[in-house]
Amino acid sequence: MTRRDLVGSAAAAGIGLAATAWGGRATPNAAGRPLGPPVSSLDGASLLTLQGWMEDGRVTSKRLCELYLQRIDALDSGGPSLRSIIEVNPDALVIADRLDRERKEKGIRGPLHGIPVVIKDNIATADRMQTTAGSLALVGARPPRDAHVARRLRAAGAVILGKTNLSEWANFRSTQSSSGWSGRGGQCLNPYALDRSPCGSSSGTGAAIAANLAAVGVGTETDGSIVCPSAACSLVGIKPTVGRIGRSGIIPISHTQDTAGPMARSVDEAALLLEAMAGLDPRDGATKAASTHPLDLGGAFEPRGLAGARIGVARKAFFGYSPEADAVIEQSLQAMKEAGAVLVDPSDIPHTGELDDPELEVLLYEFKADLNAYLAELGPSASVHTLADLISYNEKHRKQEMPYFGQELFEEAENKGPLTDKAYRDALALCRRLSRKEGLDPVFAKHRLDAIVAPTGSPPWTIDLINGDHFLGASSTPAAVSGYPSLTVPAGYSFGLPVGITFIGKAWMEAKLIRLAFAFEQATRVSKPPRFLPMADLR
Repeated sequence: MTRRDLVGSAAAAGIGLAATAWGGRATPNAAGRPLGPPVSSLDGASLLTLQGWMEDGRVTSKRLCELYLQRIDALDSGGPSLRSIIEVNPDALVIADRLDRERKEKGIRGPLHGIPVVIKDNIATADRMQTTAGSLALVGARPPRDAHVARRLRAAGAVILGKTNLSEWANFRSTQSSSGWSGRGGQCLNPYALDRSPCGSSSGTGAAIAANLAAVGVGTETDGSIVCPSAACSLVGIKPTVGRIGRSGIIPISHTQDTAGPMARSVDEAALLLEAMAGLDPRDGATKAASTHPLDLGGAFEPRGLAGARIGVARKAFFGYSPEADAVIEQSLQAMKEAGAVLVDPSDIPHTGELDDPELEVLLYEFKADLNAYLAELGPSASVHTLADLISYNEKHRKQEMPYFGQELFEEAENKGPLTDKAYRDALALCRRLSRKEGLDPVFAKHRLDAIVAPTGSPPWTIDLINGDHFLGASSTPAAVSGYPSLTVPAGYSFGLPVGITFIGKAWMEAKLIRLAFAFEQATRVSKPPRFLPMADLR
């Protein structure tokens, strides 16, 4: 079945063909009781289900937005108080109403027409919402234009329902931070167990989509910030090739590694969102290369897509730190075998563990340069215009901005020189050589691989604002530093806590990863909705 068939069938029949195992069950709350209508009436409804409902007239986009806003009130502002939504769009219902009229008069723009979407609060919108990266320092600052991602979503007919909480400054402020905490939004919680981390930095997007506070969401990643919260919240997350999605208007860390990406409850939903966001960004030179590598999802939604695929298993450094994750992933590997995949086990990635120091050096240099450039565009509406200004602001507002952890990374970055420094150029060259030419490239070539898999990370750890994240390990760095794509998909649960498996590809291989992940999802069907437990059930 092609993507066009998939979308067309859903629209015509008013049914959801997304690969979700959630069905139509109402999500119970911590006491085990259904939340009740109308708030729970959206449970189990995929993007394509919603589109089908709008096409056959069962519901309007405006009504969908109203239902999601009710759900945000019930679960995010009240109830378990997830703190995943940092702000709702005051114009969402007006926009949805306009899109409903357009549907009647002209037809739909595509699969996202009228669909409520949430985006991370480091993606600029030139509307009545704030863009702050979770920091009080940017409250009131007005971006000069929409981020490229926001423009693409609006052009596709999506309703940007609100902004999501995040690890402040995309988790690049302190070495002792708690994922999901920001001065503006507070601590975001994991809907699977409220005492557990949602991971970061796209914490709010992960928690919000897991709790079904919008149909799909957008996160950003420099290293792990899409795939980790997606895995921790039992979602599909796609970290695309750097350049697949334009970055202009996104509060930056690194022009070498930054990218936006979709976070959704199923592979096909994530793929359709990726397709809508991909494209040339005139303000981001990295997207020029994508024009010669178009994203073609034809054949991507093939349930037998694993048959004959050569899948490498990266064991060195990516297994062993979490026995719980290992046990889940071993079951996933067996499922791939049964689905016809050829496992090349092991297919270890050279120089694993050697990238951390040069990567940090690159990020520190680029953060100072890129952030200063972003802040300079804000003009007089902003009270801060440089990284040095931010450091000073945080010191003056220590009680609000630094009650639990400091700004060591800010200070290290401020001490760096320009991008012409030899130290920066040497670190960047080393990163590219170790991650690409001597890293992923020879493994793919030697074993003729379609993808490499590894645990995305451990089951989510307990939130600890005093000591910071209890991070055991992850597999995000090779794809992050190389700029290559990776995709995480739910693999299972340990004590009810989600575990994800990551598929890593070579540059511009998103469609192939989507095909493999979709087939894996169809073969395993492990996804379960969150129960909003006060703490993990360790019985």
